[in-house]
Amino acid sequence: MAKRIQFSQHGGPDVLQLVEFTPNPPADDEVQVENKAIGINYIDTYIRSGLYPPPSLPSGLGTEAAGIVSQVGRNVTHLTVGDRVVYAQSALGAYSTVHNVLADKVAKLPDAISFEQAAASFLKGLTVYYLLRKTYKIQSGESFLFHAAAGGVGLIACQWAKILGARLIGTVGSAEKAIRAKQAGAWQTINYRDENIARRLVELNNGKKVSVVYDSVGKDTWEASLDCLQPRGLMVSFGNSSGPVTGINLGILNQKGSLFATRPSLNGYITTREELDEASSELFSFIASGQISIDVAKSQIFSLDDAVHAHQILESRATQGSSLLIP
Repeated sequence: MAKRIQFSQHGGPDVLQLVEFTPNPPADDEVQVENKAIGINYIDTYIRSGLYPPPSLPSGLGTEAAGIVSQVGRNVTHLTVGDRVVYAQSALGAYSTVHNVLADKVAKLPDAISFEQAAASFLKGLTVYYLLRKTYKIQSGESFLFHAAAGGVGLIACQWAKILGARLIGTVGSAEKAIRAKQAGAWQTINYRDENIARRLVELNNGKKVSVVYDSVGKDTWEASLDCLQPRGLMVSFGNSSGPVTGINLGILNQKGSLFATRPSLNGYITTREELDEASSELFSFIASGQISIDVAKSQIFSLDDAVHAHQILESRATQGSSLLIP
């Protein structure tokens, strides 16, 4: 029997349960993956809590894992049994020992990258790819603001910005996180707990605001983010770790300088196998070459049956970088 984490009602981490199940064979356009490492992402807490409710209950959880192809649907030609793979856009249910995934959402994993590195970086790395390369194309020498710079997405963004020759100004919640972000490649950091974000950004950036802000925090940083933008700057709101941004008066974009705002997601940018191949090849090349380092603290690696504790730690904001479940 296979095992998976599921929940039958919305709520806190304690609604998560480990259950046994019999996996269906993969559909014609799917592969079945025996998961070796599973990525934990903040969006998983939104789904569990009901902010982003799943199609039905009970529901599995998670969309990201790395492992080995164990079965192949009859229409799949680019993957075979035994292939090392990673995915980040599956149907809910990646918190499991075995998961069926659309083959076009699966990328072959180079031998130079471990299952743990892949599961810790794929969704977050693809997110940084679309943010810095597609939503707004960051240029060498350009300064920009990136919230939660010591988080899983943030630490990859710090490293990617350094590769691009750009100057990432990252917000952090502690001196320790500031050090971690700087080590990863942040140009400067702002401690949002004791510094005014917009005022400090202008001080750091030679008296100038920036053209783009990347904000995964949401409610708590919305106004401060807008105050960091130059006229006609772009506000990229891609997460809600402090709660969703609601009740927006569009007039505020006019008042603060004819600003633009977007609410993108990975599924809006990686829509075809070709787009997945382009994004994953760029990410994999940086990881394999060591330009992007993916290190997961041992304290943030949990067994599958310890998913409740993993979510408690994640929501406490005590984590730095990525966290994993190991089946």
